[in-house]
Amino acid sequence: MYLVQSLAEDLWEDFVNNNPRGSIFHTPEMFRVFAQTRNHRPTLWAAVDNSGYPLALLLPIQVTLMDGLLRQLTTRAVAYSSILCADNPEGKKALELLLQTYKREAKGSALFTELRNLYDLSDLQPLLTQYGFLFEGHLNYLINLNRPAEDVLQSIGQRTRKKIRKGLRDNFVQMSEATTLTELEHWYDILQKTYSNAQVPLADRSLFLAAFNELYPKGMAKFLLAQVNSVTAACSIELLYKNVIYGWYGGSDRAYSDYLPNEMLIWHILEWGANNGYHIYDFGGAGKPDEEYGVRDFKAKFGGDLVNFGRNVYVHKPTLLKLSNQGYQVYRRFL
Repeated sequence: MYLVQSLAEDLWEDFVNNNPRGSIFHTPEMFRVFAQTRNHRPTLWAAVDNSGYPLALLLPIQVTLMDGLLRQLTTRAVAYSSILCADNPEGKKALELLLQTYKREAKGSALFTELRNLYDLSDLQPLLTQYGFLFEGHLNYLINLNRPAEDVLQSIGQRTRKKIRKGLRDNFVQMSEATTLTELEHWYDILQKTYSNAQVPLADRSLFLAAFNELYPKGMAKFLLAQVNSVTAACSIELLYKNVIYGWYGGSDRAYSDYLPNEMLIWHILEWGANNGYHIYDFGGAGKPDEEYGVRDFKAKFGGDLVNFGRNVYVHKPTLLKLSNQGYQVYRRFL
């Protein structure tokens, strides 16, 4: 086996599609989305056999907050799908080769590399730890959709379930999808307003335009809108791959919170998923176990299973990372 930084797309797709842990974030389509996003630079590292077929895959996205002289202090690498390897001894050997090589050759490209685990990687944790990718707890909620939609509704917290039923009866919230570039701009405006109000950075609109161009035509993304009296009150983008729906980004207008547009939107996608052959709704994260997180409280209402698949982090530049963290705290304080 040997290491490569590009793959034949048919072999890449086949490897991800046939691996039980393969996610939408491992796909060539998602790689192209990040390649078209401002301040994002996707990289590919793969260990392959003599025929060129992948045995292990790592797709870290270098995310930069500031270019120029501050690039070294503001660039991190995030593998949104963690690592992927064949489930056999050869796959683990390939992963070992990949980690060794990545650590050696990528050390100057980012402050740290973060693997965001979408599945339970307990079987690989000893190997990841051996190569310095240390585990950090990070929670998520997974909702079982492989059952009748009414059963999904019954598993939602009683208070929220009653509100959803009332919302369905009153029919004040109407669901639609952004299917044109004009509607996408409106969709992004709502999302941007939400993140601005929360004082949380939001990815550049180029990310969502690329997702609209690359994923939406292939049925791999839905841009949802919840409207009250023809005014958009909430929005979300849901990613679709194999039998999983991934909640990716979402936002809402606080002025319409009495109508529960967020709850109605989530119920809409859960019902749609249950009726269309999906097995899991992945809520996209619920924060660190030892920290309060309001979003986790919201997601908990929908009755999913709380999991702690965590993240694995390797620090390439400890001194610069410490300096960067100090600078970021000052930046936030004066912002």
